[in-house]
Amino acid sequence: MKYSGIGGQAVMEGVMMKNKDHYAVAVRKPDGNIEVKKEEIKGISSKCKLFRVPFIRGIFSFIDSLTLGMSTLTYSASFYDEEEDTKKTEQEKKKSDTVFNVITIMISVILAVGIFMVVPFYLSQLLEKVISSKTLVIFLEGVIRLLIFIIYIVLISLMKDIKRVYMYHGAEHKCINCIEHGMPLTVDNVRISSKEHKRCGTSFMLLVILMLVRFDSRILRLVARIVLIPVIAGISFELLRLAGTKENVFTNIMSKPGLLLQRLTTKEPDDSMIEVGIASVEAVFDWKSYLKENFGYDEGSEDDQQGNS
Repeated sequence: MKYSGIGGQAVMEGVMMKNKDHYAVAVRKPDGNIEVKKEEIKGISSKCKLFRVPFIRGIFSFIDSLTLGMSTLTYSASFYDEEEDTKKTEQEKKKSDTVFNVITIMISVILAVGIFMVVPFYLSQLLEKVISSKTLVIFLEGVIRLLIFIIYIVLISLMKDIKRVYMYHGAEHKCINCIEHGMPLTVDNVRISSKEHKRCGTSFMLLVILMLVRFDSRILRLVARIVLIPVIAGISFELLRLAGTKENVFTNIMSKPGLLLQRLTTKEPDDSMIEVGIASVEAVFDWKSYLKENFGYDEGSEDDQQGNS
């Protein structure tokens, strides 16, 4: 595997891919055609050199990912709105979308902290009545947090739209794995590639969810779980970055839990979804030059066209 630098996200009936300072969203429209939009990434992590310092960059990269993710989700959903207010100007629509995205992100973060941090904390307090070891209680709190996270993922996967998003999530990973393993980006090659990837945001969330901190004071323990989220996010970002760029025993073992969890958040896509993923990649990444530089790819070679790992 050879690090490509591209990453992405599944959206409604589509895939978003980003590479360096640009991103592209490819969406399969109701009429069956693929719409591709490419734009420059204007995140806060690029505003200051301090925001690109290791362990600090992960915090701002996480914020940028949330913002971009919500923006691209809103864009993809717009193709499937039953009614649109045609009287609004494009500028008015952008302003309303920005306000909506900010509010949605704030509500999502508050709900996530409440469900995955605060609720497990109070449930673990009930265990203190029957378990004397505080260390064991804190460990069990982590187990409860993980169980709630898994149950949440499984439950939302029962929704038809989310199930399709999981399939596009699989298409996103397969496209990246295809080129990072030296195969030309074709539907056939993407189809046989893995739907799990080491740099997936699911693995990032798992590392944050499994945060264990011990304080004797209950109040300090609860506050620490919330306050230290940015710190854990920064550390998790660096660990995923390491796992995605290095292939060794340590990174393989470290990546295993996240890859296992991705079996729940990714599903096998159909060929039409793979085509959308390919369109998104090609809008921001020259995969032929990448393969030629890293794997000696020859576009005219019949063997290369069939793929090699």
